[in-house]
Amino acid sequence: MIRPELLQWKQATERLLALPIATDDEHREEMIVTIESILDEREQLQPKVHPPFSAEEELFCQELIAIEPKVAPKLESYLTAIRKDLSSSQTKKDGVRNYVNPYSKVARDGTFYDTKQ
Repeated sequence: MIRPELLQWKQATERLLALPIATDDEHREEMIVTIESILDEREQLQPKVHPPFSAEEELFCQELIAIEPKVAPKLESYLTAIRKDLSSSQTKKDGVRNYVNPYSKVARDGTFYDTKQ
């Protein structure tokens, strides 16, 4: 008999791996909320999963251990997509700011340094 916590852990992991990477803005918030809820669920299950394990649970845990290395790259791909979008939005903001005020970065103190001395 496999403990329900182990089964819930596997289901949460499979849901996490099945999530698509949302590239549009309206679905990104939903994706982030979903990922956070799944990770919170896994965090709450973690203290409940502890030895001693039965022989059946040992085999089941081997399956879980085989699935876990796939989780980190998936989460990293989510993080990379979010970082890329944040940097592109910052670039757009800077572009708009420079277009609105093109002389904002010019020194206004009126000093001139002659380099031919």
